[in-house]
Parts: sequence; structure tokens; C-alpha cells
Amino acid sequence: MNLDNQSILITGGTGSFGKKFVETVLAESQPKRLIVFSRDELKQHDMRQKFPDGGGSPMRYFLGDVRDAERLRRAFVDVDIVVHAAALKQVPACEYNPFEAIQTNVIGAKNVIDAAIDRGVKKVLAISTDKAVNPVNLYGASKLCAEKLFVHGNFYSGDRGTRFSCSRYGNVIGSRGSVIPVILEQAKTGRITITDRRMTRFWLTLDQGVRFVIHCLDKMAGGEVFVPRIPSLGIMELASALAPNAAIDYVGIRPGEKLHEVLVSEDEARHTLEMPEMFVIYPHYIRTNGNWSKATPLLDNFRYTSDSNPQWLSAEELEKLIGETACLPELQS
Repeated sequence: MNLDNQSILITGGTGSFGKKFVETVLAESQPKRLIVFSRDELKQHDMRQKFPDGGGSPMRYFLGDVRDAERLRRAFVDVDIVVHAAALKQVPACEYNPFEAIQTNVIGAKNVIDAAIDRGVKKVLAISTDKAVNPVNLYGASKLCAEKLFVHGNFYSGDRGTRFSCSRYGNVIGSRGSVIPVILEQAKTGRITITDRRMTRFWLTLDQGVRFVIHCLDKMAGGEVFVPRIPSLGIMELASALAPNAAIDYVGIRPGEKLHEVLVSEDEARHTLEMPEMFVIYPHYIRTNGNWSKATPLLDNFRYTSDSNPQWLSAEELEKLIGETACLPELQS
């Protein structure tokens, strides 16, 4: 998507995704404004050292919380595109602090939708997760609610022109909270912990996630949930690559975890279109207005799961990704 001369705001912009998004947009486009909206002044200060906001730079830094509807309305003035990445994402933290998870992930989503409509934002893309499909923990349930809010936000907007869609993908290599830095740190002691040797997950890099979001911004017509085709990896293969000589303690699956993740469920497959690089889930009660002439409907009983995925990370691909991830400053001890 051509982001030149666009005013773009990203909520949760000081997170792993936000920093990579800003880096990519600045390197490849000439936005009119690129606004980082987040609640942490220290992270904004640190980010400002790399991406300064003076001297004609398009960068802007806006302190605020998605829980604060008035602050969002102020921040969204003359904004063309919003990428909504702010969320409470740690599964145990959401389980222990359920009211806080709802306030940020659900009420915060509603506030973003209201502010975007009130200010005439053209496109809003929310970032979701595989844990929103058939959720078994509060984090996943709250993100499922957020997805529903954004999809239905198109009806709420009506003829005002604001359009809402979602991108949904799996574990991000190199993001905060990833299992990779945990295993790397444990490996220094010679012992690592594994929950269940059968566990599989979908994986993509931060760069892939950012480029997928930009691609979705280009393709969205409103109401779609976009799902990329990405590879799977078993936890044992990951552990072997990261800590080949470490002893393993099996601690059992944690509350709120699944053995395998799902990106497209059987029920969703009935109103999902398949493309070479992604799946497009549209509301079952309307046909998407997007141009999907090259897309085909999915077969009955189709499920896109991490254990039955035809695409798996090879040993060479995994080694390359781990090498790139180990170089990320935020993963250094």
C-alpha cells in the first residue's frame, strides 16, 4: 500500500510490533504524519531517540491510553489510518487480572471504533491473534470480542465512510513475551522447561507481521479478518535448535493453553476465501465488497490448525530465524 502523504496512527506504538511498523513505514514511505499512541512515557522517550520527531520529521508521540475515549478522540484528529495494536497480551496476566484485560482489550476496542467514526478516519485495522479462535483463556476471549466489535463497526459507521478490518496471526518471533528468549535464558543454566512435547504453534517474524498488516490495509474493504499462510513448528524442534545440549523438565500444560492453535475454524471456513498468501474471513451475513476474483471458497470441514498445517519450518529456516532473532537488542540479557 502507498502510505505517502497519509496520516497514520498506531496504538500501542512503543511495543515490538509498533517499533518495527514505524521503522518499515519510514524506510519505504513518506507519510504526512506517523503518530505513536501509547501510555508509557519512558518507552516513548527511548523510541524518540531512534525515531526523532523534530526537524521536519513526520513522527509524533502522543501519550494516552485506549481506555480513555476523550484522549483517543483528540489523538485521531485528521488521521487517515489507524493500526490498533494496543492490548494486554500476557495470558497469565489476563487470567489474574480479568477486569483489566476487559478494560483494555474490549472497552479499549470500542473506544477506538467510536473515536475513528467521530473523527472520520478512513481505515482502521486491528491486530488479533490465533488465540481468539475457539478461546480457552481470557486473553483469547477478549480478542474474540474485539474482532466482533471491529467487524460490526462497519455497520455502526454506516455511510460515514470509516472502514474496519482485522488481521489475525500466530506467535511472533522476536516479540516481547515470546518463548524464544525464555528458552535462551534458561539454556544458560543447562536446563529448560517444556510444558508438553506435543505442542505446536504458528510462527512468523516481526517483519512478516508488519508487511502483512500493510498488505491488509491495501486490500481491506471493511469487515474482513485476514489470516496469513504461515508455517508451524513443534516445541521440541524449537527447543532442540535453541538449547541442543540442555536437559529438559516437563512441567505440564498451563491453565489457558492449548496443545495446538487454530487460525481458521471449521465454522469460519464456510465464509472464508482462500488465496495463495492468505485466507479472507468475511461476515457470514454479507459478502465482502473486496476484489477477490482470484480467491476460492474453502472446502467443507476445513480447519487451519498448527498441527495439520502443510507448511512447516525447515531446520535451515529455523536456524536463520533464530539467528536474526538473537540479534534483536530487546532480547539481549
